[in-house]
Amino acid sequence: MGKKKPRPRRSFTPEFKAEIVELCRRGDRSIREVAQDFDLTETAVRQWVRQAEVDAGQRDGLTSSEREELAALRRENQRLRQDVDILKRATAFFAKETR
Repeated sequence: MGKKKPRPRRSFTPEFKAEIVELCRRGDRSIREVAQDFDLTETAVRQWVRQAEVDAGQRDGLTSSEREELAALRRENQRLRQDVDILKRATAFFAKETR
Protein backbone atom coordinates (compact mmCIF):
# COMPACT_ATOMS: atom_id res chain seq x y z
CA MET A 1 0.00 0.00 0.00
CA GLY A 2 1.48 3.29 -1.05
CA LYS A 3 1.26 6.30 1.18
CA LYS A 4 -0.29 9.48 -0.08
CA LYS A 5 2.11 12.29 -0.81
CA PRO A 6 1.55 15.35 1.34
CA ARG A 7 -0.36 18.05 -0.46
CA PRO A 8 1.69 21.19 -1.19
CA ARG A 9 0.73 24.12 1.00
CA ARG A 10 -1.59 26.55 -0.76
CA SER A 11 -2.80 29.99 0.21
CA PHE A 12 -6.23 31.44 -0.45
CA THR A 13 -7.57 34.96 -0.55
CA PRO A 14 -9.92 36.16 2.19
CA GLU A 15 -12.61 36.58 -0.48
CA PHE A 16 -12.32 32.92 -1.52
CA LYS A 17 -12.50 31.78 2.11
CA ALA A 18 -15.58 33.96 2.67
CA GLU A 19 -17.26 32.39 -0.37
CA ILE A 20 -16.55 28.88 0.90
CA VAL A 21 -17.85 29.79 4.38
CA GLU A 22 -21.02 31.20 2.83
CA LEU A 23 -21.58 28.00 0.86
CA CYS A 24 -21.25 26.00 4.08
CA ARG A 25 -23.64 28.29 5.96
CA ARG A 26 -26.40 27.99 3.37
CA GLY A 27 -26.89 24.38 4.37
CA ASP A 28 -27.35 23.06 0.84
CA ARG A 29 -24.25 20.91 1.17
CA SER A 30 -22.19 19.64 4.07
CA ILE A 31 -18.71 20.94 4.85
CA ARG A 32 -17.30 17.68 3.52
CA GLU A 33 -19.11 18.09 0.18
CA VAL A 34 -17.99 21.71 -0.21
CA ALA A 35 -14.40 20.71 0.56
CA GLN A 36 -14.49 17.90 -2.00
CA ASP A 37 -16.11 20.08 -4.66
CA PHE A 38 -13.35 22.69 -4.38
CA ASP A 39 -10.47 20.24 -3.76
CA LEU A 40 -9.88 21.54 -0.23
CA THR A 41 -9.18 19.71 2.99
CA GLU A 42 -12.17 19.30 5.24
CA THR A 43 -10.10 20.45 8.20
CA ALA A 44 -9.23 23.75 6.53
CA VAL A 45 -12.85 24.46 5.63
CA ARG A 46 -13.96 23.68 9.19
CA GLN A 47 -11.33 26.09 10.53
CA TRP A 48 -12.49 28.82 8.15
CA VAL A 49 -16.10 28.34 9.25
CA ARG A 50 -15.11 28.34 12.93
CA GLN A 51 -13.01 31.52 12.50
CA ALA A 52 -15.88 33.23 10.65
CA GLU A 53 -18.16 32.40 13.58
CA VAL A 54 -15.64 33.91 16.02
CA ASP A 55 -15.30 37.04 13.87
CA ALA A 56 -19.11 37.36 13.77
CA GLY A 57 -19.34 37.05 17.56
CA GLN A 58 -21.19 33.74 17.42
CA ARG A 59 -18.39 31.81 19.13
CA ASP A 60 -15.77 32.61 21.78
CA GLY A 61 -12.16 33.00 20.70
CA LEU A 62 -9.70 35.43 19.17
CA THR A 63 -10.92 37.34 16.15
CA SER A 64 -8.77 37.52 13.03
CA SER A 65 -7.57 41.03 13.86
CA GLU A 66 -6.70 39.96 17.41
CA ARG A 67 -4.75 36.99 16.02
CA GLU A 68 -2.80 39.29 13.68
CA GLU A 69 -2.05 41.71 16.52
CA LEU A 70 -0.92 38.86 18.78
CA ALA A 71 1.41 37.49 16.09
CA ALA A 72 2.90 40.96 15.51
CA LEU A 73 3.43 41.45 19.25
CA ARG A 74 5.10 38.05 19.55
CA ARG A 75 7.48 38.90 16.68
CA GLU A 76 8.32 42.24 18.28
CA ASN A 77 8.83 40.59 21.67
CA GLN A 78 11.24 38.08 20.14
CA ARG A 79 13.18 40.85 18.40
CA LEU A 80 13.43 42.86 21.62
CA ARG A 81 14.66 39.81 23.55
CA GLN A 82 17.37 39.33 20.93
CA ASP A 83 18.35 43.00 21.24
CA VAL A 84 18.61 42.69 25.03
CA ASP A 85 20.72 39.53 24.66
CA ILE A 86 23.10 41.31 22.27
CA LEU A 87 23.40 44.27 24.65
CA LYS A 88 24.13 41.96 27.58
CA ARG A 89 26.92 40.26 25.63
CA ALA A 90 28.34 43.62 24.53
CA THR A 91 28.28 44.89 28.11
CA ALA A 92 30.10 41.79 29.33
CA PHE A 93 32.67 42.10 26.54
CA PHE A 94 33.43 45.76 27.27
CA ALA A 95 33.48 45.18 31.03
CA LYS A 96 36.14 42.50 30.50
CA GLU A 97 38.15 44.82 28.21
CA THR A 98 38.36 47.66 30.77
CA ARG A 99 39.85 45.49 33.56
